[in-house]
Amino acid sequence: MPPPLPHAPHDKSSSNLIAMRKTAPLLVLWLAVLELHASSEPRRFAHGAVVSQHALASEVGAAVLKEGGNAVDAAVATAFALAVVHPAAGNLGGGGFLIYRPPTGESVAYDFREKAPAKAHPEMFLSGGTYDEKKHHESALAVGVPGSVAGLHRAWKEQGKLPWRRLVEPAVKLARDGFVVSDALARSLAKVLPDMKPFPESVAQFTRAGTPYQAGDRLKQPELARSLERIARDGLAGFYKGETARLLVKQLARLGGIVTLEDLASYRAERRVPVHGTYRGYEVISMPPPSSGGTALVEMLNVLEGYDLQALGFGSADALHLGAEAMRRAFADRARHLGDPEENPALPIARLTSKEYASELRSTIRKERASASSPESFEWPKESSETTHLSVVDKARGAVALTTTLEDSYGVKMVVKGAGFLLNNEMGDFNAGPGLTDTKGLIGTPPNLARPGRRMLSSMTPAILAKDGKLALVTGSPGGRTIINTVLMTVLDTVDFGMNAQEAVDAPRFHHQWLPDQLQVERAGFSPDTLRILEQRGHQITTERVQGIAQVIGVVDGVLEAGADRRDADSGAAGH
Repeated sequence: MPPPLPHAPHDKSSSNLIAMRKTAPLLVLWLAVLELHASSEPRRFAHGAVVSQHALASEVGAAVLKEGGNAVDAAVATAFALAVVHPAAGNLGGGGFLIYRPPTGESVAYDFREKAPAKAHPEMFLSGGTYDEKKHHESALAVGVPGSVAGLHRAWKEQGKLPWRRLVEPAVKLARDGFVVSDALARSLAKVLPDMKPFPESVAQFTRAGTPYQAGDRLKQPELARSLERIARDGLAGFYKGETARLLVKQLARLGGIVTLEDLASYRAERRVPVHGTYRGYEVISMPPPSSGGTALVEMLNVLEGYDLQALGFGSADALHLGAEAMRRAFADRARHLGDPEENPALPIARLTSKEYASELRSTIRKERASASSPESFEWPKESSETTHLSVVDKARGAVALTTTLEDSYGVKMVVKGAGFLLNNEMGDFNAGPGLTDTKGLIGTPPNLARPGRRMLSSMTPAILAKDGKLALVTGSPGGRTIINTVLMTVLDTVDFGMNAQEAVDAPRFHHQWLPDQLQVERAGFSPDTLRILEQRGHQITTERVQGIAQVIGVVDGVLEAGADRRDADSGAAGH
């Protein structure tokens, strides 16, 4: 996998390529590898484009566009295909969010986040009054009521053009006839195999009698094909009632889960009003609660709008410092205020996304010194990075940003016997339990405790930008809480730093989430002198190999520019 492109005009001491090559040998290696393996040019399409975490799924969506389907049709078909070819996060047994901006009319948000079962309660992850992390993240109790099928169906029913069966059939065929396992998938399946061993159905589906699949093998999933066929034939009833529902409930009951047939039958995807903001003349459209992403994204953009980032330069210490300070404040607000809107009807979204509030926050930022994140309030529990995002634009310039998740990679690692799909462990996104707040990472504040029928807080941030009434950008990423900041940077990279879609996807990333008080940067992404300056200002620097897997489509002079994130070798763009 070639690494992301290190656009790095950095600080005065390394403001040009010659200086950069003298002071940043890791960046020289980064550039050399990229020059050998990949171009920073996006794929360009005149009529329609799909970009997702698997090239086969993108091709499924592009074929729908060529047949006259719109962006929602293509997104639905792509998402079902991802449930087959990208099992780590593509799913039937999880949930997600979809933003649709039609060619004309108002944008709409579809919320199909998983829900807590009717038997859920705030203390369900305690054993004898003590927090039980295994219950919270690794047991059948961690499985929430899935929302993906309901959300895709509702979006299609209200916005789609092509027949439902046409959109699901490519996934049926991929599961029934199989597809060639890539090197990336082979390595992923081998890595997760030890965690799947408690579940014989998972081992049977994702190995050859216990032997890991190798790159070049063909993976067939006949039970998943039959579940998809029931969905293609019967719509919602093909998943939430009948054989699939009975198989799901039977499996969970045997292992101590609490999802019932009534929970499945009563699940509904919600249609919501998107969060709206503006940034340097662009309209910003993203997801409202129970996603925290749209609110935090608009809040950070409002703060950063008060600075001339372009003049500071991409990758400079000043730009990173201001970005980290905006992130720090938005994530503090995320933790204090956000949760399921049904449980918390007075969420202060209007204030958090206002220009006036951003001005107040900006006044607390010191340009030469990092703020200190106080641990006196609270941290957050673990939120997995294993999510998947796809972006679609159709010929009429309708656009979809769609993010789905199983929570952890491969969810709870449990395949439903006879149904062939993995289940989520999204209950782990609820707070651990009331009164458990401490500085080690537990949180017990009320807005996001498990309660019957409630949706757990999420960081997923599907986002769309428009300017002067015309579509400009479709973006999103997996990555747990880093999602919000990855999406933020794709916006900054295109709007402030003039990058095309592929450059914005390739560019190195950084992340701050208030607590722990650390500025996380992609390894080899920024020059050492820049990082030293940031440390001198009080930032505690940590490194990660990669952050997020963004999938971006930009619209430039009427042409679609698709950027697929090469941090995942299976990602790909397709269109016509």
